[in-house]
Amino acid sequence: MNDWTEGIQNAIRYIEDNITEPLEMADIAAKAYVSAFHFQRIFGVLCGMTVGEYMRSRRLSLAAQELSCSDIRVIDAALKYGYDSPDSFARAFTKFHGVTPSAAKERGAALKSFAPLRIKLTLEGGSMMEYKIVEKAQFTVVGMSRSFNGETSYQEIPKFWDEHFATGGGEKVKGMYGVCIDSKESGSNGMEFDYLIADNYNPCLELPEGCVTRVIPAGTWAVFPCRGRLPDTLQNVNTKIWNEWLPNCKDYRLVGNYNIEMYTECTGDPDNYYCEIWVPVEKV
Repeated sequence: MNDWTEGIQNAIRYIEDNITEPLEMADIAAKAYVSAFHFQRIFGVLCGMTVGEYMRSRRLSLAAQELSCSDIRVIDAALKYGYDSPDSFARAFTKFHGVTPSAAKERGAALKSFAPLRIKLTLEGGSMMEYKIVEKAQFTVVGMSRSFNGETSYQEIPKFWDEHFATGGGEKVKGMYGVCIDSKESGSNGMEFDYLIADNYNPCLELPEGCVTRVIPAGTWAVFPCRGRLPDTLQNVNTKIWNEWLPNCKDYRLVGNYNIEMYTECTGDPDNYYCEIWVPVEKV
């Protein structure tokens, strides 16, 4: 993807330039030339934190600097850095710095500093990454859907799978796919998305109780094989997609607001398990 590093850095610069203003995820992502859906996933892999966590840390760091070096009131700092009340600001501030906002105004207060991110992609050694570009016709999936927040999804989605099978959901939906797709109710901040434990939809069969369908558009996909024990193999390949393959891909760019995990039936040997990650792309 052309200007990959520059695009991510542009998004970070936009956050910094507007750190005291309400920020919309779609506007941030546009600076990186990708959708809000993809930007949040990429940012999390590259930076080790969510976009929301980064903005909160930067705002609390800047608030501490201003409280310690000026006569700004705590209530005014709370409003300036995006908090609805002094109480909510005080709780977040104390959790982050270990002292209250009022104590931060005292001489010699020990405060934490959180510097702006600088993205630098480096080559860490040659490694082969297997993938293929395929064209797929439109298809429909059926499954159990739940909305997730981008900041907690890595912890909550595995629980969703465990709950699905523990409560007998596997009798309705075997779980051929894990589908991440933008929620229609997510709003302009793009923080919410739907995740489906899904199978291929057969319109000749009655829709199972509690299930929904989603249409996956026809298009081009980059398909990445994953071999080994879950969830490590899936997470490792996912990290390499954003860290290695995409920054060096000059022929394709990300499209759509969805991506798919494809699972095969377990044969009993978890160390040789096979699954895939499907990422929608288009020719540059």
